Amino acid sequence: MISFNKFYQTIATNRLSPWLNTLPAQLTQWNNEHLHGEFAQWQKAIDLLPSPQKKNDTIDLLNSVTIGEQGDFSEGEIKKLTHLLMKLKPWRKGPFHLHGLHIDTEWRSDFKWDRLLPYISDLKNKYVLDIGCGSGYHLWRMRGAGAKHVVGIDPTQLFLMQFEAVQHFIKDDNVNLLPLGVEQLPELNAFDTVFSMGVLYHRRSPIDFLYQLKSQLVKGGELVLETLIIDGDENTVLVPGERYAKMRNVWFLPSGKAMVAWLERCGFNDVKWVDTSVTAFEEQRKTDWLNNESLEDFLNPDDHSKTIEGYPAPKRAIFIAKK
Repeated sequence: MISFNKFYQTIATNRLSPWLNTLPAQLTQWNNEHLHGEFAQWQKAIDLLPSPQKKNDTIDLLNSVTIGEQGDFSEGEIKKLTHLLMKLKPWRKGPFHLHGLHIDTEWRSDFKWDRLLPYISDLKNKYVLDIGCGSGYHLWRMRGAGAKHVVGIDPTQLFLMQFEAVQHFIKDDNVNLLPLGVEQLPELNAFDTVFSMGVLYHRRSPIDFLYQLKSQLVKGGELVLETLIIDGDENTVLVPGERYAKMRNVWFLPSGKAMVAWLERCGFNDVKWVDTSVTAFEEQRKTDWLNNESLEDFLNPDDHSKTIEGYPAPKRAIFIAKK
């Protein structure tokens, strides 16, 4: 069983305290429903993770997610660590460097972080929420940028266990991942910055989703939204068929101009479309830490400008907006 008691204690005395009206019951129910099957095996792997014999305070979250150094573990311990963390495959978001072990994840999530960092407000001493945070790579980078409290939510069990594996080595009570969906959040109006990256196109009602994001922000707070877009004017929106790039759960891909219009329609101010990038093979690819297909399998082999289904290939954009 994963304990969230430290998180409850932390928020009991800060601006997130109203969350305690609903959160403990939700997470107790979640724990009761996930104490079997694969989850139990993942938990066992985490329980067996080694710890370095000597105290090592080398943690770099500003430039990467690096904990410890080469030589902190013996060769045998590195083999054990690799074996245990391989049980948590697929590792999609990263990379992570743990005491000399390089977890070469499917996504180079540091590329995305480098793209958005020049445009976001200073995170120092901020309360930050990352919705759909995956295994939490960006949570650590937000903490490295100076955020005071960082909370990620993602309902995927495996991502929580991958986060717990990294947390085993960092041990930072001010960075937390909760196994929740956005629809389970009350209107907290408490976060200075809300990130939502790679989520909007998975939502059946993107406008409702934008309102949910807005309801988590303090007045004047900042939304950092990254999503797939297509080319076109403010009225252009792609509604793909059963699959887009082999993904079943893709509902709406707006143009960049349409995305700006949606944000403004939802009452956001100072909306800016700050970056556009075509997803490249250097950013998303197969590695030893992934059993599944990756970008090269999702594109037309004869024309990489199109998905395997014939839609425009993935193009991602970043939008900044204020409440």
